[in-house]
Order: sequence, then C-alpha cells, then structure tokens
Amino acid sequence: MSRRKFIASSSVLGAGMVASPMVFGRQRSMTGKPAVLGGQPMFAQKEWPRWPMWNPATDEKHVLEVLRSGVWSRAQVTQRFEEAWAKTIGTERCLTVVNGTNALITAMTNFGVGPGDEVILTPYTFIAVPLAVLAVGAMPVFADVELETFQIDPAQVAKKITPRTKAILPVHIAGVAVDMDRIMALAKQHNLIVIEDACQAHLAEYDGKRLGSIGHAGCFSFQNSKNLPIGEGGAVVSNNGEFMDRCYSYHNLGLPYGSMVGVVSASSVLAGTKIRLTEYQAAIGLALMERLEEETVRRDENARYLSSLLSEVPGIYPMKLYEKANKGAYHLYPFRYVAAEFGGLSRDRFLKALRAEGVPCSSGYAVLTDKPYLKDALDSPLYQQVYPKEQVDFDAYIAANRCPNNETLCNEQAVWFTQNLLLGPKSDMEMIATAIKRIHEHTGQLATGGNK
Repeated sequence: MSRRKFIASSSVLGAGMVASPMVFGRQRSMTGKPAVLGGQPMFAQKEWPRWPMWNPATDEKHVLEVLRSGVWSRAQVTQRFEEAWAKTIGTERCLTVVNGTNALITAMTNFGVGPGDEVILTPYTFIAVPLAVLAVGAMPVFADVELETFQIDPAQVAKKITPRTKAILPVHIAGVAVDMDRIMALAKQHNLIVIEDACQAHLAEYDGKRLGSIGHAGCFSFQNSKNLPIGEGGAVVSNNGEFMDRCYSYHNLGLPYGSMVGVVSASSVLAGTKIRLTEYQAAIGLALMERLEEETVRRDENARYLSSLLSEVPGIYPMKLYEKANKGAYHLYPFRYVAAEFGGLSRDRFLKALRAEGVPCSSGYAVLTDKPYLKDALDSPLYQQVYPKEQVDFDAYIAANRCPNNETLCNEQAVWFTQNLLLGPKSDMEMIATAIKRIHEHTGQLATGGNK
C-alpha cells in the first residue's frame, strides 16, 4: 500500500465530525460547553481507524497461497516470517510460538528459570506476565514503577535483588522503552538474565537498537490488538544460538534440533511442549509486516505531537520518555490525570466527559499484586514445598510486594488511548487536546455534579 493510500484509509472522518480546532497552526476558540454538559461533541459520529487493518488487494494473496497449498502446519512460510522478524528486530534468530505468554514461558524455561528462583517484574502490566512467571514455578517479585514514565524503576529493582533472583523481566509498557542501560548494568553486576517483554513494543527503539534485541532475549506478541496482529501468536528473539536451539526443541515436543542433538525417531531430548505457529498465521504476519514501519512512524509522530499539546493542560502529564528512547511503538498512549488540578473532578467523571466528546479512553490496568491468582499459586503444593514459609504466606506476600506508585497509576491517575487513535491525521491529535482543554475549562461545573 502506498503512503498516500495508507493515510487515506487510516483517517476516514465521520460525516458529523466538527472541523479541526486548528487553522493554519493557530488554535481556534474553545468556547462552548463540553458534550457531557450538552455541548456539541468534538468528534460527532467519528470513525476512528479500525484495527486490525486488512487490505484484500495486497494481503489476501499471502494467506490464499498457504490455504491452497495444503501445508498448514509449521513449514517454510513460518520460517520466512521468523527470518524476516529477526532481521527487523536486529537479532540473529527468531522462534515463533502460539502467543506472547508462551514466548515468555519458553524463554524463562530455556534459561533455566524455575522453582526456587525469583523473577523481578513490573506491577504495571498485563496479567499474562506474572502468570508466565508462575507457570515456570518461579516467584514473581514486583518492583515499583516511576510515576512519570510508567516504567519499572531500576532503583526499585536493585532493592528487590536477593540470592534467589535469577532474572529481570523488564516490560516495555505502551511500546516505549524501559531504562535498559540501568537494567543491563544491574544484570551484569548480579549475573542475572534479562528477558525483555517487548509484546507491546514492535519496532520501538532505545539508543538506536530495537527493543527485544538488548537483553539476553526478547519476547513479542502478535495478538489481535497488537501493532503486528495475526490473531494469536508470539516470538522469542535472541543472539544466543544454543539458547534458541533449546527453545526450538522445547516448542516442538522436545525433539532434537541444532545443538540439541539426537535422533528424531528415537526420542525427545528434553521435556518440551507443542506450541508451534501455523503457516497461515505466519502468512498474515508477513502481509502486515510490509506496512508496520510506516504505521510505527505515524504513531510515534502523532504521539509526540499529542504530548506536546497535552503538556500545556494543567493536570495532564504525558508519559515521560527516557533520553535514549529514540522511537516509541505506542501500542498504548498513556498519560497521568491529576484530579486536584481539575478542580477535584474524579478520574471516572473525566473519562465520562472525554468519551462524550467522542474520544475512546480507559483507566488502564488494575493492581495485580494482591489478587487471588497469587494466593492460588502460593497455596499450591509446589510453592509450599519449594519456598520458605514466610514467602508463601499470602498476607506477607502482599505486604512485601506493595508498589505505591503503581497503585496511584492504577487507582487514580492513568488514562489510556489505544494505538489506532494515533493512525489518523494530525488534526485528530489537535482535536483530542482541545477536547481535554475544554473539559479543564469547565471543571468547576463538572466536579460539582453538573454533568448529565
């Protein structure tokens, strides 16, 4: 798809949408009530770019060739996708698996992470991340985040390292980089494995390197909402050939592969599983990979522009980037909302007001550090037998893993836009910012219950 066609397809405007609030770069008046107070919505009947995007003319041939071939289980198309993804990320090897969760499990398992080990991770993440740690029998240890960046705080990571620590699992939340210099320095100092969770970070960069290529391994997700969506799917990338051979064997019933020598017909060489990708999934990935770079540039440019506009609004704090975060994938666009600077207007009421303007938004993640899934694992025979009594006491675990900044983000401040909102024209960013400014101008009325 040409750049012109891509821009046209991703910026269709609804028939009732009002005109841009910016004229030749100068902001128009924001007078008028917010929509929640009966005013005209900034986006009336807005058609935001749909996701996933599928262009039958260019995309379907990849899938139809596979379907007609009758070769649907893992074969040459999957291998082509892996080679292309490794080249794209800047690693020597890539292995596809059924989803990002199993990519994390595969990486941890084949670095020897298991029962008795501790893995340090962020509390501000999707539930799949701690579940993957639990799936290998390791203990998830949560290190708090920095409020300004939403990312795991390396200073808090340092405080959580013990003799049992085996790995650090930095999650590049929203597709924007963790401070990898400090994470890798800690890992080197304490001889720890670093597995990057880049499941939201397709083509994002830190210090000129693609995320997923900096640690000892990187993991990706290709689930339907992701920036490279194939329905379900995941990948492990690394420059460690022996590790990748083990991962391949593990994902294919433990059968011999590469340095994992043996005779296939005789026996498996390790206790593996069966989590192979299919050929038609790989075909979808190859089709959509062709425009991923262009889409990533657009998201990054629009996100940075939107941040420049929102930084002018009191009480709105766009996600802060580290100096070396060259490019963001922006699977999510998060910012902090401080109610005290909006006249005490609650986050829930702010979200309601913003949705009334036609802007889809949410409050993001919930706190994960005190939920029943953890008690279920800690009460299991494995954890009861392997870990010290004080470590598997649920109340003690909750106390040890409290993360105040994470609780502030989850319970009070975080607001999210999804990545498809960043695929439209610049004027969309201007109108989103204007909608938020208009809400701020009427916080007195909104905070006292004036919204319908």
